[in-house]
Amino acid sequence: MLRYLTAGESHGQGLVVIMEGLPAGLEITVEEIQAEMGRRRLGYGRGPRQRFEADELTLIGGVRHGRTLGSPVAIEIKNSEWFRSDKWHDEMSPAPGATKDPLTQVRPGHADLAGMQKYGFTDARDVLERASARETAARVAAGAVAKKLLKALDIEVISHVIQMGDARVPSSAARPTPSELHRVDENQVRCFDADASEAMIAAIKAAAKEGDSLGGVVEVLAFGVPVGLGSHVHWDRKIDAAFAQAVMSIQAVKGVEIGDGFEVAGRRGSAAHDPISWDSDANEYRRGSTLAGGTEGGMTTGELVVVRAAMKPLATLNKPTLETVDTATKGSGVSFKERTDVTAVPAMGVVAETMVSLVLATEAQRKFGGDSMDEFVRNAESFSANLS
Repeated sequence: MLRYLTAGESHGQGLVVIMEGLPAGLEITVEEIQAEMGRRRLGYGRGPRQRFEADELTLIGGVRHGRTLGSPVAIEIKNSEWFRSDKWHDEMSPAPGATKDPLTQVRPGHADLAGMQKYGFTDARDVLERASARETAARVAAGAVAKKLLKALDIEVISHVIQMGDARVPSSAARPTPSELHRVDENQVRCFDADASEAMIAAIKAAAKEGDSLGGVVEVLAFGVPVGLGSHVHWDRKIDAAFAQAVMSIQAVKGVEIGDGFEVAGRRGSAAHDPISWDSDANEYRRGSTLAGGTEGGMTTGELVVVRAAMKPLATLNKPTLETVDTATKGSGVSFKERTDVTAVPAMGVVAETMVSLVLATEAQRKFGGDSMDEFVRNAESFSANLS
């Protein structure tokens, strides 16, 4: 089984991710991971932090001469802001001490107040530093490795933005394929539809002018996924449930949909399921649509996997207007502003790719096993060759 754990705070020295369960012989380099992490900084409407939040990576364990060893892989991501100046050295120091300027004016829509109450903190920074979406940089690093593992089975995971504010891609619009991912990433809002992209940019500009923020929806597509990942036997082994938990764990995501889940809820059963047929040329079963998102009964069906994530508008605004309370004085006020984006939906798509990839890689390793890449691939090929 594949497991991973991240550590680190937003303005600390860096982030660390440890991945356990990777087979030996997986080829991976720092450059490949950095390329994937660079995609996380894409998107019109991102704030100034993206200009200097360079991700300096070090592989500090589990990889030798560009190949995994079968031992845990450890990746360190240094915080360039920490090393460029001493601004955060005292504030985020791990040594004994105290902050000179505690944050007590909690921000609506963030983890601040609930976290302070849960852990007994009097300084919101004790919560917000870890709750920050900066943590997703470590996840994307892990996802880059997971994607490389999936690539060995010809599985590819991509994403595109289908809604920003009230601007939305028509349901009849074409979806991108893996070979067209570069077109998605080159687009300012990572949208594959030209007309919808222009409407999204206009919506971002309008929100920015008013100091407001926008949410949206991304669609993650996984191509080449084999039959049988996940299980119908236990609730915690159902792969659609695993997708939902993984994607919902992304900061500011408030809704997850597998296939056309919300839309088909309003249909009759005769129009809500994917018809099955036999393709004698390919010698395989096929489904005529993706309403179920490539899953049935908690297992993958061999069809395109479709997972959508809805992100709320960012709660930190460039023109703070949300009413809040100072936890020290109990006085009312408006939420304070830190550096913020107008929207982070395009970047969230890359993180959602990561989470779907990690779920698929975990279930592929569970299904096919293997201590080496050769064994892993051989087991998968043997399973596919014996399907009927």
